Formats: sequence, structure tokens, C-alpha cells
Amino acid sequence: MPKVPEAPGKRQDAEERPRRRQARGERRIAQLLEAAASVFCTTGYTAASTNAIAREAGVSPGTLYQFFPNKEAIAIELGDRLMHEMRTAYGEALAPVDPATPLEEAVGGAIDRFIAFNCDHPVFFALMHGPDIPGRIAEEHDALHATLVSRIEGLLSSLLPGAPAADVARTAHVCLGIYKAGLELVLAHAGAGREAYVRELKNVIFRYLQPMLGDPAVTPAGHTLPPAASGHTPPPTASGHTPPPAAPGLTTAPPH
Repeated sequence: MPKVPEAPGKRQDAEERPRRRQARGERRIAQLLEAAASVFCTTGYTAASTNAIAREAGVSPGTLYQFFPNKEAIAIELGDRLMHEMRTAYGEALAPVDPATPLEEAVGGAIDRFIAFNCDHPVFFALMHGPDIPGRIAEEHDALHATLVSRIEGLLSSLLPGAPAADVARTAHVCLGIYKAGLELVLAHAGAGREAYVRELKNVIFRYLQPMLGDPAVTPAGHTLPPAASGHTPPPTASGHTPPPAAPGLTTAPPH
């Protein structure tokens, strides 16, 4: 008996059903990852459980297990997605700049991008700096750290042309260390308090880098600083604190 061809409408429905199921599955995965992000931020990765994540997502544990076998798999998927997005954001923030770009502008622009990403995705800090993060995330974080240092070196090289590579590498590590320490304080506050910590973080990195350019410093607040070697006491920071003068013998890169 000859096979009767399907009506065009039925064939189209048959083709669309898998796509609809796939779309529903993607939406469910996104829902579970959003719930996991909330739980990881609240309790930390170690104390989090699949039951807590399912409860936050408003689904049964059985539904969660249809997509993820355990919380480690959830954390890895969440970490992969965040790292992809973060590499894009940080790559734009750390692109080399024209040497004539004011230091305040270069530092402020990069930090603003960094802070915006971490404030939009606080779970990134919770996952990457937790004590018991999955091994795969730890490995990817180490690779990411190396990439960030390399990007910062590129940015610094454009601001300090001719500086020895070893000096640029060391300065890049210090800048990243200062940023990470400040980020924890920024994320611990909200509103005006957070903004104040962001200003302080910019000020610290600005003051650290400025002597290497060999130009009179202009703080983010617009105050002109006398050279460190003059022995004058710099004006107060935005928070009202007066920093001590530079220690005798402090070596900075020569002017370029």
C-alpha cells in the first residue's frame, strides 16, 4: 500500500515540537542557574544544596535532576557562562589605550567596567573565591587570572612605553591584587557606601601608578599633588584621610 504523504501542516508541527521542547529546556536551565546564583551568594557554595536550589527555583528536586546531576555540575555550568561573559567585558576594559590618555581616565574606565560586571553578577566572586569550589572552576580561574595579568600588562605597556617588561609584569600583579581586595569591600556595600568604596579603589590604584608616569598627579577629586620626592604631605583623599609621604628610597620608573 503506498504511503500517504503527511499534510504540510502536520509535518511543520512535527518539526517544531523538538524546537519547542529545546526552548523550554533552555528556559528551565536558565531558571535553575539563576536560582543557584542566588543560593551560592546567600549561603556560599559549600553550604548550598540541590534541594535549596530547587526550592529557590520553585521546582521539585526531581525536575532539577532532569538537567543537572548535582550542585557541582550546576556550579560548573554557571561558571562557564559567567567566564565567557566576563572575558568579553574585561577584554574591552583592558584594551590598550593611546599613551596620551590621562591616567585617571584609563584607570577609571577599566575599574568601572570591572565593577559593573561583578555588581551585575555577584555570584562570580562567590564562586571564584570560595574555599571549596570545584576543581574545574579553580583551573579555569587560574587560567583567567593569567589572562587578566597579561591584559593589564598590555594596558600598562601602552601607558608606560619603554618600561622594562619585568617592571610592567610586577606592576600588573600588584594592580590586580589591589583590585581584588577592593572588590570584596565594594560588593559588601550598596548605594552611596558602594560608590564611596569604588572612589577609594580608583584613588589607591591611581596613586600607585601615577609616580611611574613622572607627571604631577591629579587625584580623582581634582587636587594637584606635589612630587613624592619633595617631602610634602599629599592632600587628603576623598574619604578625608591624609596618606603618609612616600618612603625614602622608593623607586619608580623614570619619566617617559
